[in-house]
Amino acid sequence: MAVRVATFNVENLFTRFLFAKGLPRRLVETGFTSEDLRFRLSDPESKKLTAEVLLGLGADVLALQEVEDLDTLKTFRDRFLGGREAWPHAMLIDGNDDRRIDVAVLSRFPIVHARSWQHLVDPTTGKPLFSRDCLEVDVEVPELGTLTLYVNHLKSMRGDGPGPGRAATEPLRRRQMNQIRDLVTRRFPDPATGTWIVLGDLNDYVEDDEQGRSSVRSLVEWDALENVVDRLPEAERWTHHFNGNPEWNLGPARRQLDYLLPSRRIAAANPGLPRIDRRGLPLRASDGHAGESWPRLPGVGYHRPKASDHCPIVFEIRAW
Repeated sequence: MAVRVATFNVENLFTRFLFAKGLPRRLVETGFTSEDLRFRLSDPESKKLTAEVLLGLGADVLALQEVEDLDTLKTFRDRFLGGREAWPHAMLIDGNDDRRIDVAVLSRFPIVHARSWQHLVDPTTGKPLFSRDCLEVDVEVPELGTLTLYVNHLKSMRGDGPGPGRAATEPLRRRQMNQIRDLVTRRFPDPATGTWIVLGDLNDYVEDDEQGRSSVRSLVEWDALENVVDRLPEAERWTHHFNGNPEWNLGPARRQLDYLLPSRRIAAANPGLPRIDRRGLPLRASDGHAGESWPRLPGVGYHRPKASDHCPIVFEIRAW
């Protein structure tokens, strides 16, 4: 038995404010129910590319970031991913984000437990600790057992003031990272031997630089897990392209912002390589890297349409 697990920031998977025209007048006069809405996905050409990338991963379990709500997730699944027959199990719990972007899971295998940690309070600020949520999900994998996912989309490096925000936002992300470690340890007292994966968009990279120090090392370099992307050649480990910002004197850069971090037990039992799929990145992602290009999906544009501004990671697990 093998299970392929993937993580992907699908970038603004929305239906918000895009209800179809021509709804009966009575709905305006008397209100409406969810059954009366006709959902349209925002930027459908891009979402078709998102779906094409997802289908190309061959994954059995998908951890997704930037999904508006469960109805949107199911609409996307039904229109582009083969429907409920292909992905019978879907999980999303509305979280803390002001933009209403949430983390979610689609699975071919049963989701037998889910827990939201969005209620946790940051003792430093008195506000919710997790920018979206840390969604804890148990998936029952035939012949292997229960696999626990901790799906995350942490605070971005965009600060409240002008200029780069990495340094200003680092303390919050670091507290989020430490809390994830604590949640794993509470569930698995000997975490290295547990059957779990932390995954998602952590919104920071491991290296310190002129923009600030890294917030992710306390999690990514934890000896209870492995960053399997490190198994790839160094030049292939990036999952996000930054075009640069001349105003801030920042050039183009490629970094790992997305992570798939299995426990040491799972990592040791599965020595294969992860795969990062870049076919859905916009053409601008080649800017600043002279002579470099790679295959794109038909229809990808310079800015859009595109599958996402992030790349998915997929990893195959055959044993633990």
